[in-house]
Amino acid sequence: MIIDLANTTTRKIQDALTASRHRMGGPATGKVLTLIVVTDEAAQYDAIRASAEVAREHPCRILGVITRGRDADPRFDAEVRVGETGPGETVLLRLYGQLADHADSVVLPLLVPDTPLVTWWPGTAPATPGEEALGALAQRRVTDSAGGADPLDTLKRLAAGYRPGDTDFAWARITPWRSLLAAALDQPHDDITAVRVEAEGDNSSAALLGGWLSVRLGVPAEVSPSPGPGITAVRMSTKTGDIAVTRPDGRVATLSRPDQPDRQVALHRRSTAELLAEELRRLDPDEVYHEAVERFAKGLEAAGKPAPAPQEQVKAAKPKAKKS
Repeated sequence: MIIDLANTTTRKIQDALTASRHRMGGPATGKVLTLIVVTDEAAQYDAIRASAEVAREHPCRILGVITRGRDADPRFDAEVRVGETGPGETVLLRLYGQLADHADSVVLPLLVPDTPLVTWWPGTAPATPGEEALGALAQRRVTDSAGGADPLDTLKRLAAGYRPGDTDFAWARITPWRSLLAAALDQPHDDITAVRVEAEGDNSSAALLGGWLSVRLGVPAEVSPSPGPGITAVRMSTKTGDIAVTRPDGRVATLSRPDQPDRQVALHRRSTAELLAEELRRLDPDEVYHEAVERFAKGLEAAGKPAPAPQEQVKAAKPKAKKS
């Protein structure tokens, strides 16, 4: 069911949502959170579709916020979708004129009461998400540094403007890598003396993976270019040889250890919906992400030479299961 409301009010939107639920036989909201998607007209289709997929795992009210016509008279249009693409409720808000600078005043009455709020910027990330009007409302703020023109510069700005609750898709993209590397180092091994991450140029996920390994192992982590796609290898040097994970095709990785046979592991590149679903499984601050992005930023300041930290096994910092 799709309801178009031109030059509307939040009261009319609430009435439309309530009437739609009653017509579909579900008067209760049944939502566990509100997801705000701050996007533009060109990107809204993919972003809302990914959000609707995620709503099957995390029933939520999706509020898409699109800024249009800043020189126009203040007003907003709404498109209400219930039961169209999933179990969630979706409201697309198109804000005109001065309302574009006060999106929080439009969004506030539409939040699901007594539930967490997550704000997601699928495109260019703001410098300080926690200071944005729609970011300050949220317990969790999700950006995608890869969505900007300069992912590494974006990641550096996000590190400088970090607030508890911030996270980035570049971090979620390396969860399988971190799990695999932690499992590899569960086995007896010599001390790690150096780390090299190989990835296509300006890859913010590779930068975070290098930062994480540097923090956990207390050794420098170099990021070197490769043809891609994405991250293609992680090599950890020991006196008896490299412990390496190589993934040249973006689908299957090979785990190599000194004096042991190679092992094949599925390590595919995940979709936007999979990344978003992972981020919605935890709503508390991610201190490990903060450590990794901070080490990356400090590494840039030190010309790529992160300060050493006490040797600590990666296995002690396996990615924990994220809770809803």
